[in-house]
Amino acid sequence: MASLVSLIITVAVVLFVIIMLVKGIVIVPQSEAMVIERLGKYARTLSGGINYIIPGLERPRAILWRTTDPGSSDDGLTPTVLTRKIDLREQVYDYPSQRVITKDNVNIGIDALLYFQITDPMKAIYEIADLPNAIEMLTQTTLRNVIGELELDETLTSRDKINTKLTSILDEATDKWGVKVNRVELKDIAPPSDIQAQMEKQMRAEREKRASILIAEGEKQTKILEAEGFKTSEVNKAEGEKQAAILRAEGEAEARIKNAEGEAKALATIQDAFENKDKAVEYLVAMKYLESLQAMSDGERTKVVFMPVEATGVLSSIGSLKEFFKNA
Repeated sequence: MASLVSLIITVAVVLFVIIMLVKGIVIVPQSEAMVIERLGKYARTLSGGINYIIPGLERPRAILWRTTDPGSSDDGLTPTVLTRKIDLREQVYDYPSQRVITKDNVNIGIDALLYFQITDPMKAIYEIADLPNAIEMLTQTTLRNVIGELELDETLTSRDKINTKLTSILDEATDKWGVKVNRVELKDIAPPSDIQAQMEKQMRAEREKRASILIAEGEKQTKILEAEGFKTSEVNKAEGEKQAAILRAEGEAEARIKNAEGEAKALATIQDAFENKDKAVEYLVAMKYLESLQAMSDGERTKVVFMPVEATGVLSSIGSLKEFFKNA
């Protein structure tokens, strides 16, 4: 009987130990963490893999969390729920459009995306009560402050500047919560309808202005090119006329030289034919005289109304011609 009781006790102890071992095994997925408390006090943080906790003395601490579920609500975010596992991957919160006022008192709507990551699970649980809601409220108020320092035109053209400033401010503020803000993106900036209509009119006017400037510049360049072409043409024409005049002058000079050389040779031949140089001179005078008479009689309207006065000299020159041909 005693042996049966001891056997039952042993089996019960073994079963209890097995149950405790089974209940104490905790499997944490990769890229997730779990905060363990021992008797209500922080004990350790479990990482991915198989872990063991002491049932009854240790238990996981739950955290308020918000997960993305496009079908759950209009803004794509589910209500905040309690979860024992903390996701260490980068998270993205797509906040609904909120109205902010710029420095020049224009009410605009802005959609923002927040990319962040939990780096210290213990701080994310013990330093802030509702982490998702705190991040959302901090993002909204910071966005209002940053946009309130900018005018509308600067807001529309300085997205990178706004993103960088928001990231810096939010990262510094959430560091004590064990959160790392990687970046903030402005998804959409929506001015009021009347302001947007005025901006569209201004854009069209600016485009028309640029088009008119381009047309004027084109006409200006066309006129400049036409003027330069005309100038080049005139310069080339003048240069051609100059070269032609130079060539004509050179040709005339060369012709005169050739004529003078021919006359010089002819004169030398005539002088050689006559023994008396005076006779040669008379011959040349007679030839020039006859040529002049021929030129006077070639014209249709030319009329000879008098005879040259030195006719006897001409006749004597004809005698010289006779003597020239005789000697030849």
